[in-house]
Amino acid sequence: MGIFENISPLDHRYRASEPELWEELSSVLSEEGYLRCQLQVEAALVQALANRKVCSQSVADEVSEACRKITCAEVQVEEEITRHNVRALVNCIRERVSSEAKPYVHLTATSVDILDTARALQMREAVKRWVVPKTQALMGVWLDLAEAEAATPQIGRTHGQHGVPITFGFALSEYISRMGTRLQAMASGAQDLRGKMAGAVGAYNASSLVFSDPMQFEIEVLALLDLKPAGHATQIVEPEYMTDLLHSVVSAFGVLANFADDIRHLQRTEIAEVGEEFRAGQVGSSTMPHKRNPWNFENVKSMWKAYMPRMVTVYLDQISEHQRDLTNSASGRFIAEILAAYVLACQRLAHVTKRLSVDRVRMLANLNMHGQLISAEPLYIILASMGHGSAHECVKDLTLEAERTGKTLGDLVSEDESLAAFLQQMTDEQKTIILHPASYTGASEEKARSVCTYWRRQLEEVDA
Repeated sequence: MGIFENISPLDHRYRASEPELWEELSSVLSEEGYLRCQLQVEAALVQALANRKVCSQSVADEVSEACRKITCAEVQVEEEITRHNVRALVNCIRERVSSEAKPYVHLTATSVDILDTARALQMREAVKRWVVPKTQALMGVWLDLAEAEAATPQIGRTHGQHGVPITFGFALSEYISRMGTRLQAMASGAQDLRGKMAGAVGAYNASSLVFSDPMQFEIEVLALLDLKPAGHATQIVEPEYMTDLLHSVVSAFGVLANFADDIRHLQRTEIAEVGEEFRAGQVGSSTMPHKRNPWNFENVKSMWKAYMPRMVTVYLDQISEHQRDLTNSASGRFIAEILAAYVLACQRLAHVTKRLSVDRVRMLANLNMHGQLISAEPLYIILASMGHGSAHECVKDLTLEAERTGKTLGDLVSEDESLAAFLQQMTDEQKTIILHPASYTGASEEKARSVCTYWRRQLEEVDA
């Protein structure tokens, strides 16, 4: 079947746009990848039995070898008969081993011992191989840009309105800081994923028939997979471990979407402070040849809109009746797509941000759009600090007068006799800020650089 016969856009449109990355992701996040993890768990179980002398090492080796050869296709054929996915998997292993080894395949385990433990392996590997590295790569691009623009004046905006000046590097460092905490949460969440080998209701009924210390046996099986047991499992692993990981990924996705949206807005024709690279042959509109759409940034926000609501389903899957029901059996199959979509969005943003053009002249022009009116805040603060009893009202009246007459705020301050004494007390720096508001960026540059310095150091320490 060709990729364009697949139903999910992830499997055709986004696979086609990032074929190499998609092949890598598929090796772990696909159904085949999940099956590989299930087979790892089955092999680890028999190895732990061999370590306990319940079976021979040759049996464990035989099962391990069989597990390396089984494919999704043959398990699917068997499932058509069993109508049970894990029993089909077990039967396929048993078909490939000797009569001596057959009794030990899946011994003491229930289906979800295998499935939940395998899902932990799958998601942990995906976070380690792609989620963390792609996030680090994107943050590296943001850090380079923020440091380069740390001193570039830009108007700060609240409620879509001009506020007071900042620097573009300061605006970017917000996303570095937010994504940094998300990166740490994703890495930590992946490291804390848990497995189980506790049987049908989590009470070790089956394994207690074989061992006097079934909980220790569980520890030994999971140790072979570098996992720890859940604090308390029923038939399923406590869902909060996976919920916490997925929450961190979805919240990181939200940071991507927020960044993408802000950069998209800065590309509006009437703002035009940054621009997305437009390559030869690229078309912005099927009917308007002049258009250059910020389509990559729009794509990231759109992907977030598709995958953010899936977190609600993850929360719904926290609920399982008594020791287990099957209400998460279908919905839980889709969680791997959240990681795949996030990784694709990270890579897209890294590529497009590297090629982002920054128009410093336009940034300054937008900052100065209202002349010295944006000096109203520093003027008010300076006057109030000098003891002016109604500084805010005074400055508000001056701004209204400036708008009415076309005079600058600086001229009106100089002409206002009631402010003469205050004007004499002002330092040269204070006067410069009032006359040249682009200099009123506070600690924007310093903050941007300190955030960048901190997260460059922290990036080196994050390891999933």
